Amino acid sequence: MSIKIDRDALLKPLVSVSGIVERRHTLPILSNLLLEAKQDKLSITATDLEMQISLSVEKIGDEELSTTISAKKLLDICRSLPESSEINLIPQEGRIQLKAGKSRFNLQTLPATDYPVMTSAPGSATTVVRIGQNKLKNLFKKVEFAMAQQDIRYYLNGLLFEINENKINLVGTDGHRLSFITTTLEESYEKQELILPRKTVVELCKLLGDDESELVIEIRAGQIKFNLGQIKLISKIIDGKFPDYSRVIPSSSLNSFTIDRKSILFSMQRVSILSYEKLRGIRLILNENNLKLISTNNEQEEAEEELEIDYVGDCLDMGFNVTYIIDVLNNIENEKITFNFTNASSSCLITIPDNDDYKYVVMPMRI
Repeated sequence: MSIKIDRDALLKPLVSVSGIVERRHTLPILSNLLLEAKQDKLSITATDLEMQISLSVEKIGDEELSTTISAKKLLDICRSLPESSEINLIPQEGRIQLKAGKSRFNLQTLPATDYPVMTSAPGSATTVVRIGQNKLKNLFKKVEFAMAQQDIRYYLNGLLFEINENKINLVGTDGHRLSFITTTLEESYEKQELILPRKTVVELCKLLGDDESELVIEIRAGQIKFNLGQIKLISKIIDGKFPDYSRVIPSSSLNSFTIDRKSILFSMQRVSILSYEKLRGIRLILNENNLKLISTNNEQEEAEEELEIDYVGDCLDMGFNVTYIIDVLNNIENEKITFNFTNASSSCLITIPDNDDYKYVVMPMRI
């Protein structure tokens, strides 16, 4: 008995699911993929116990299979095979043989019955939301970079996913900066607040398509499920209270200027070359119709660049982490952006002209 499948049809799904597989794990089976063949489909599942991705691909014939195999080894083998190769999977006792052309690979397996499959939480979904895949992908792109990484405040290592009537609000923060975006849905829903783990957001960004294909989101107690056609992702939700982001976003500002996004991005990238590597500080000095960017380092080196701007507000001398500003400039595509300040010691609010859907806040730093 053998399972036949086209190499090209298998490779892309393997890449899609292998991102969540931990190569070194206290449970060896979590380094494996669950392969289940029924009728004309081969389903592939990967999990790290917090999140699970499963999908199915077409195979040749109706032979059945149920086993687990090393994700890394199977992916490496498929990548190494010529395009359009036909792969034969031949299960044996505690092993599986993979044949393609004149190549033979004999791999160890672990029982499928031992694989910790995540199932949907019992009961019907409390909320089911439908949204275009490209729409959610673009929303994630504008906020996910602001999430914390390995912060002891575990609730910051994720993204706030908030549904409020016909709005979805996404918020990411690491305590030094905050990124907020909102969009309108076609239907209204009961209010929901949940925190998506960082790894879930990162993997979703890889899986979501660039077209308007429908994404169905099912929210259950302690769990969220994303249905992307053939691909399904189930994730646990971070149990915690996300900070009140509305208190962080300034409601008004006394001083602001609008500038070409690429112009200030390239200027900041140049000036940041001589910034202190650990602190990454940069000074923004605002005078009438002039913005001066200055960075220094512990070797007494200095970089300076001036930009002409349309500005008639207060004269301000402020310090910020240049990386935080470059991040937002790299992740939005609008030609123009607006910098808003209350005073020299206040946070910086970055917005898009004539668009209230996106807000980015950077806390100041002493330089």
